[in-house]
Amino acid sequence: MNALITDEQRVLLLANGRESLQNPDFDPPPVVKLFTPDASATWLLTEIDPDDHDHAFGLCDLGLGAPELGWVSLQELMTVRGRLGLPVERDLHFRAEKRLSAYAQVARLAGRIVV
Repeated sequence: MNALITDEQRVLLLANGRESLQNPDFDPPPVVKLFTPDASATWLLTEIDPDDHDHAFGLCDLGLGAPELGWVSLQELMTVRGRLGLPVERDLHFRAEKRLSAYAQVARLAGRIVV
């Protein structure tokens, strides 16, 4: 469906989306890391809205020194290009080591996502 996310990741992201609707304190680890190979943008996504499969939630860092939690359109990410025109990629080696809130706390202090 979306080349940025595998089918297995999509299933987990949707499950997390359903869980977060039931439990506002739900704080899962990121499922997928997306990034621009020729720019400084990074996204750590934890869930997809079960009612709108185009919207994903996570820690978003556009490389401007102000990472924040929020929603992003997966279709829009497919159109993003870095300085050299390269598209957004999935980090094939990323494995979350902590919950999203912990990544967000470190990112706020560092001014960027640190993995």
